[in-house]
Amino acid sequence: MRLVVAGGAGFIGSTFARIRARDHGDDIVVLDKLTYAGRRENLRDVEHGFVHGAIEDASAVAEAADGADALVNFAAESHVDRSIADPDAFVRTQMDGTYILLEAARERGLRYVQVSTDEVYGSIDEGTFTEDSPLQPSSPYSATKAGADLLVGSYVHTYGLNASIVRGSNAYGPRQYPEKLIPLMVLNALSGDALPVYGDGMQVRNWLFVEDFARGIGRVLDAGIPGEAYNVGGPDECPNLEVVHRIVDLTGAGEELIEHVPDRPGHDRRYSLSSDKVRALGWSPEVRFAEGLERTVAWYRDNAWWWEPIRSGEYRAYYERQYGRALG
Repeated sequence: MRLVVAGGAGFIGSTFARIRARDHGDDIVVLDKLTYAGRRENLRDVEHGFVHGAIEDASAVAEAADGADALVNFAAESHVDRSIADPDAFVRTQMDGTYILLEAARERGLRYVQVSTDEVYGSIDEGTFTEDSPLQPSSPYSATKAGADLLVGSYVHTYGLNASIVRGSNAYGPRQYPEKLIPLMVLNALSGDALPVYGDGMQVRNWLFVEDFARGIGRVLDAGIPGEAYNVGGPDECPNLEVVHRIVDLTGAGEELIEHVPDRPGHDRRYSLSSDKVRALGWSPEVRFAEGLERTVAWYRDNAWWWEPIRSGEYRAYYERQYGRALG
């Protein structure tokens, strides 16, 4: 099929584009405005067309969507810390942008998949969230993602749009921008910088290797029921502090680099997703966390060309604002 991948120069979107082009032979058109986390380097081994523009730009969306069969929306401002400091960018991208994409899909009769997050459910002390769990977002990031999900649902109900929603747990793997926990800790450990852990570090996350997530999204694209949401959860849960200790072991860094810092406002304590519904479509995770983390650390160690420009650019200023200290 001719497939528009909005946000396809980002971490998860580029992985999805790579898998769909390589394994399914889809004709890929990437739509991306190339913000700090969207990089053409992520697509260097993917055969694709490219439209440079924002999803809130109707003309750019039209250019990408004309002649397409389906549209998958990865485009988002996605970092909770940044949403606390600058929520307006999240409202603009998640809400205005999703509306523009939905209108484009409705006008052209496209299949549409919205890529969302487990954070729309909020925090859960025990058990797992299902697709029927109430939406209780706790940050500007997760609130705008939940709002976008509701907008998608309204287009299915009101206009009969052929649309589904995929909510993933914490994705990790190669090419993830280093503001997120795992690449931040890996690159700091490789560089001998401090490893800043929020609070006591016992926030539990359900870890999902990025290729497994991309395959789950693909199953929903191909076989998902319009109007339905599908949770795609990883095979393993792990507290953040344990993740950091594992990264220390894999990189050979010293435990003395671990530094507990004040917790962020409204930090969710635990996420967990049931994936029974997407498993019924034939998906299951293939990469356990231990293997995926080892592969991820090895990729960053072997691909300094990818991350060195990031750590020498705007990211340095962001890091200093966020953690009150400079990178080495």
